[in-house]
Amino acid sequence: MLGIVVGLALLMFLAYRGMSIIWIAPLCAGIVALSGGLDLLQAYTADYMTGFVGFVQAWFPVFMLGAIFGKVMDDSGAARSVAHWITARIGTRRSILAVVLGCAVLTYGGVSLFVVVFAMYPLAVALFREANLSRKLIPGAIALGSFTFTMTAIPGSPQIQNLIPMKYYGTTPTAAPIMGIAAASIMLVAGMLWMMRSERKRTAAGEVYIELKDHMQAVDIAALPHPLISCLPLVTVILLLNLFDLSIIVALAAGILLAIALTWSRLKHKVKTLNDGAAGSVLAIINTSAAVGFGAVVRAVPGFQTLSDMVLGIPGNPLISQAVAVNVLAGATGSASGGMGIALEALGAEYMQLAISTGIPPEAFHRVASIASGGLDTLPHNGAVLTLLAVTAMTHKDSYQDIFMVGCVIPILAVSVAIALASIGLV
Repeated sequence: MLGIVVGLALLMFLAYRGMSIIWIAPLCAGIVALSGGLDLLQAYTADYMTGFVGFVQAWFPVFMLGAIFGKVMDDSGAARSVAHWITARIGTRRSILAVVLGCAVLTYGGVSLFVVVFAMYPLAVALFREANLSRKLIPGAIALGSFTFTMTAIPGSPQIQNLIPMKYYGTTPTAAPIMGIAAASIMLVAGMLWMMRSERKRTAAGEVYIELKDHMQAVDIAALPHPLISCLPLVTVILLLNLFDLSIIVALAAGILLAIALTWSRLKHKVKTLNDGAAGSVLAIINTSAAVGFGAVVRAVPGFQTLSDMVLGIPGNPLISQAVAVNVLAGATGSASGGMGIALEALGAEYMQLAISTGIPPEAFHRVASIASGGLDTLPHNGAVLTLLAVTAMTHKDSYQDIFMVGCVIPILAVSVAIALASIGLV
């Protein structure tokens, strides 16, 4: 039991220090294995690699197609076209809301969070420059639109955080719509209230827009494809996944083909776009699989039963214990999908049995797991947070408070509300 705690703490510390989870996960798993009395080589070649390879086998097509879809939408200008259309309609007087909604549409349409950051930043800069708002607000606005409600809460989202629970609970992407919509509303409304408060504070303190030319990316609006054409691949993915009940693989493949067909002349290097998208997916799934492999070793040691009993024994609704487990592990790994993968791989079967024995619908467990994964994952060492700050040329000191509030504190509040709704039968 102590070895599990030490291994998990070391994993969190090393990830926070910026070390790759690809090598620190097996290292920390080795500590867990040795303290648990397992043969080190056997723990790595069997337990760790079984968890690692199992996740790759189940999810690599989704990661790869999702990354290619995002890259095609990015290189063709379609993602920026959609974002610009939204921001232009809302206007500079509501710059923060415009950025949030632009990010939300792209992520709900299946575009990778990392692609959204690159697509939205130049548009956010243009809006904030015209409104004379501090650039320090941009990371919080992008995080609210892409790391929160569209990633985990809104039913039907094609993001991986909404899809992983399906494997364990036999559910669909639209699981628990009432819980999801309620949680999403809380994240959006409370997040906007926080960002507006932050805007007022910075403006009152005399903070205004300051140009940073080295990090500016000019956007030729006239060269972008028509927004209606650009929206079609996004809508196609959502409709095929939810309305026609097709698999996410089919939905993303159709979205890619349609995006290429509609923007054929704008994709200057088509093969390179496909290559770059596919290559980008490898690191993403390897990182997550490394975390899942760590969880597989944890599950193999005798102390896991004690840990499992502690988590499952949290008093009250079993949804609470699942939310705690997913949140803590997402925070430890700095990854929503990685933390959820560890938790559900280790405890998913037990929670499914609890769903049957308690009468709580599996859909409720699906939605709580998804929402909970988007809480503590947004700690300072999270890869998406680091990318967002790097792209926007901000530091943790400049902008992390906003990211922490909209991406961590408010989602935890939202999952609490979702659990409360499930307890009174509103799923």
